Amino acid sequence: LPSLASAPNVYRKAKMTRPLRLVAVSGGLQRPSKSAALAEHLLDLIAAEIPCEQCLVELGQLAPQWAGAVWRSQLPGPVERELAAVEQADVLVVATPVYRGSYTGLFKHFFDFIDQDSLIDKPVLLAATGGSQRHALVIDHQLRPLFSFFQARTLPLGVYATDQDFAEHRLHNDAVIQRAALAVERAMPLVGLMRRSSHSLAEEMLAG
Repeated sequence: LPSLASAPNVYRKAKMTRPLRLVAVSGGLQRPSKSAALAEHLLDLIAAEIPCEQCLVELGQLAPQWAGAVWRSQLPGPVERELAAVEQADVLVVATPVYRGSYTGLFKHFFDFIDQDSLIDKPVLLAATGGSQRHALVIDHQLRPLFSFFQARTLPLGVYATDQDFAEHRLHNDAVIQRAALAVERAMPLVGLMRRSSHSLAEEMLAG
């Protein structure tokens, strides 16, 4: 085997290889939450494709600590840590219940605290849950514009599920399960490209 001295590039590459930081944000207000269940399903699909460190942020559980905050400086430590996890993620999954035709106010309030430059070029897989199919366009009409503001890379396919698609708070509709699998399949080339670009930049910084 080559020594570290004779193979510095091998060493650098090994040092820079780390699991993907995969963070999901659920805007669900209850527990158990269908939005959280959908987010976890997508997390597991991505983790099956690439080594990941998974984190699920459930806004409904955090709400009592920050719902009345106006400025980020007013937030308690646990909420600040969740914001930082989102900002430092390599890939985001976001899922929200539909409330009166859009994402929940709590979901928007959380992202109002996110640094507007922290999600630039970050892959984001969009998902939503609702009472019926009539709200399915919330992904393209509400979520996509929000993350376009952040200059994030919203992934090609979103995943929408209704209440009838769950059994015991787990996806059981085969069509939605297949849609979720296809969304992740379509996402992986971009995730891989971003991953390689990140490694190349890190190696260039070390070499310099």
